[in-house]
Amino acid sequence: MNFPENNSPPKMLSKEWYLQEDVTIAAKSLLGKVLVTELNGLKTSGIIVETEAYNGIHDKACHAYGGKRTPRTEVMYYRGGVAYVYLCYGIHHLFNIITNKEDIPDAVLIRAIQPVHEVQTLLERRKMIKLKPTLTAGPGVLSSALGIKTELSGITLSPDSGIWVEDHGVSFSEDEIQSGPRVGVSYAAEDALLPWRFSVKGNKWVSPSK
Repeated sequence: MNFPENNSPPKMLSKEWYLQEDVTIAAKSLLGKVLVTELNGLKTSGIIVETEAYNGIHDKACHAYGGKRTPRTEVMYYRGGVAYVYLCYGIHHLFNIITNKEDIPDAVLIRAIQPVHEVQTLLERRKMIKLKPTLTAGPGVLSSALGIKTELSGITLSPDSGIWVEDHGVSFSEDEIQSGPRVGVSYAAEDALLPWRFSVKGNKWVSPSK
């Protein structure tokens, strides 16, 4: 996947973009956007090629299901446009983007990116030598490659905070997007079957199905 030639400079997503009410539309719209980090003087980035939508208090797979509020999930109730980063299995830092208005805890999990900027830094963080999809194809490994950790949870997505999302003019039609059940949410009963995992068809950087 390449960026369009001769297009205008990339723009940061506006504050209003994150307030959209349908989290599945937000999750699909994030495909083709660029996730950027600038941490400890190192700028890295990747094109988002896979996402999962979580529909707040109504979604049994969501951490905020039923209106649950804990010190960890309180971030999910912030106004859209902040990061929600949580630890999975005690080792993986999973990066989510909070959407919708304040007190509506919708979130989009970023599951995979296609490396763009400072690939060598991405490799070093992952202790890898060769560029291959396992570098960033999965929510835990992409966070590791981009330097994202739980201490970033709750920050506003902007260059000032060191993590943000850019629009380079790349978008996909419905025919170019593949959807299916989310990963690792079998506990969510019927909600585990919702086709809210979205990815770019044919992109090699998409994570394995299971």
